[in-house]
Amino acid sequence: MKDAVIAGRVMSYSVLAGGGGGGTNHAGGGGAGGLRTFLQTTFLFGTYTITVGAGGATATDGNDSVFSDVTSAGGGRGGAGGPNDGNDGGSGGGGGGWSSASYGGSGNTPSTSPAQGFDGGNGSGAAGSYSGGGGGGAKEAGDNGATNNPGDGGDGVALFDGITRGGGGGGGLSGLSGYQSSGGSGGGGRGGGSGQVGEAGQVNKGAGGGAGGSSSAAGGAGGSGIVILQVPENSTVTFSAGVTQSSSTSFGLITYLVTATSTTSETVTIS
Repeated sequence: MKDAVIAGRVMSYSVLAGGGGGGTNHAGGGGAGGLRTFLQTTFLFGTYTITVGAGGATATDGNDSVFSDVTSAGGGRGGAGGPNDGNDGGSGGGGGGWSSASYGGSGNTPSTSPAQGFDGGNGSGAAGSYSGGGGGGAKEAGDNGATNNPGDGGDGVALFDGITRGGGGGGGLSGLSGYQSSGGSGGGGRGGGSGQVGEAGQVNKGAGGGAGGSSSAAGGAGGSGIVILQVPENSTVTFSAGVTQSSSTSFGLITYLVTATSTTSETVTIS
């Protein structure tokens, strides 16, 4: 949540990017989108850019979310088995499973303070039981994979609307069927075993996609991000035509959930 003084009023907001897609073939899970939080930033009434980042497709990084001059980085994609490292991002993707080490991507990339996300877990394993690492979450790093035990995704955090978002995707496994790892709390997708595709990260939770298992099973897509704005109910907030949003009012505050933007040139005007 970000608290900003706007012409003597306090505004709160959160900016969560799209999650990374899980990798293919006993791979690493996708990393959650970056989550930016700030306190006591002075704002003026005016018009500001707003963008909700889409989740990444299989083995693809998530996309950035933006509000004003604040950018949250998309989550890193999971590395394929082979080995291949996970990509860096808001939270890092997990490394692919193999008999030699593969490494999870670095979270909090680019670096922000406080950190916008955490690292993906490393991949590992032995022949017949390659295990991918879990994608990093908004709260913690993804777990490392171990022989016959792929890493779970890192957990997300509860935003000021009370909903937990930003879970990392679980790692994939060779040798066993069905889902073999858990996504992090906050929508992270489960990672698959032999022939099992990874589960997609949940929409508007910036969650990482679960990794695919062996037999070239595909990873799940990452979930799209969200921008949440909360203003006093006597404020006027107007969005451009390409913004999809909903609102609710409680205790004198209006909360806007911005769930999609059709272009990177959409705006919100606050007065």
